[in-house]
Amino acid sequence: MKECNQCGKCCIKYGGGDLNATQEEIDLWELFNPDIFAFVKNNQIWHDPQSGEKLEQCPFLEIAPKKDPLATNKYTCSIYLDRPEDCQHYPSLITEMVTDECEMIETSDLQNYKKAQNKLDILMLDSRPKR
Repeated sequence: MKECNQCGKCCIKYGGGDLNATQEEIDLWELFNPDIFAFVKNNQIWHDPQSGEKLEQCPFLEIAPKKDPLATNKYTCSIYLDRPEDCQHYPSLITEMVTDECEMIETSDLQNYKKAQNKLDILMLDSRPKR
């Protein structure tokens, strides 16, 4: 399994209507991160603060600056440390990564899903919330 190359496929696919935030996250944003909370409407994320319309994409997904204009886009999250738990958990399953065409997957991972899942779980230890 490769390290994440910031291709953005996961954020682009799931960053709109497929994400949820816990009530605790929303409450914390309201108190400490009003810039994030502005995109919450009726305890649902991500909505345009002016129109209230549901956004198609996470408003905090950004294309990283490039040194070479022909280089492939790399994506960053401007609220990485305060991102929803749904984001922190991704990727959680090898099968999910295959379906999403995640660029972290290598041929050897496809040959042994159990071993690949163990590698993924170790790789994601620092990203996923502590239980």
